[in-house]
Amino acid sequence: MRNRIAALRAERGWTQADLAKRIGVSRQSVNAIETGRFDPSLPVAFRLARLFGLAVEEVFTDEQTDG
Repeated sequence: MRNRIAALRAERGWTQADLAKRIGVSRQSVNAIETGRFDPSLPVAFRLARLFGLAVEEVFTDEQTDG
């Protein structure tokens, strides 16, 4: 699954640690999600989307359905 988290975070001037604190996970988890090594749980995905003011589908995309 691809995501826009690194770009959205950078637009706000937040570090990975800043984002991790805002959504209640470790900085290592943020790094793993951003790099695609780990897919977040649904609650974390929804917290991320809500934090950025976007729908989950605007933050995360399924690689298999991208055209």
